[in-house]
Amino acid sequence: MTRKQEIIDTAKTLFRERGYKSVSMRDLAKVIDFKAASLYNHISSKEEILADIVLDVARYFTHEMNIIKSLNVDAKTQLEGVIKHHVDLTINNPEAIAILNNDWMHLEGKHLEDFKMMRDTYENDLRSIITQGIEHKEIAFQNIDIILFSILSTLRTLHLWYRKRSDLSENDLKKDITDILLKGILVKS
Repeated sequence: MTRKQEIIDTAKTLFRERGYKSVSMRDLAKVIDFKAASLYNHISSKEEILADIVLDVARYFTHEMNIIKSLNVDAKTQLEGVIKHHVDLTINNPEAIAILNNDWMHLEGKHLEDFKMMRDTYENDLRSIITQGIEHKEIAFQNIDIILFSILSTLRTLHLWYRKRSDLSENDLKKDITDILLKGILVKS
């Protein structure tokens, strides 16, 4: 692991625990046992750390969505893929998900523009999958924006809930979240 990666990994933990605004470079240096000034040999600013974390996650979601869109499969299978990659990242990198959700608004300039562009594209791609599902009668017609909101709000906050319930297996979590989001909770009569 490089020093820069060590700094970023430590920052992920501190940002998740305290929030981006509440963590200073001095706090970060203390945890890593560096002198604050020597951090700047590896990074240019705290905002650079935040950008690395948030944009890495946004690029991951963009990459995964591009794979899902390239598959010649139905909307249900595409939505299952979306849910799966959210769950995977929540389990494997919960700090990054928390920071993405809670601290993206502290990005500046090009970093903020890049993030918003990737987020908007991702949401539009998901909206297109839902629309396709409705058009092909795979999804019962509902308000597309409510479906989008319901899926994304569940997946974006999963890290908060799962943190307290890590006794669930990854496969059970994926299956149950997928079933609830795509099939609902009522017994079919």
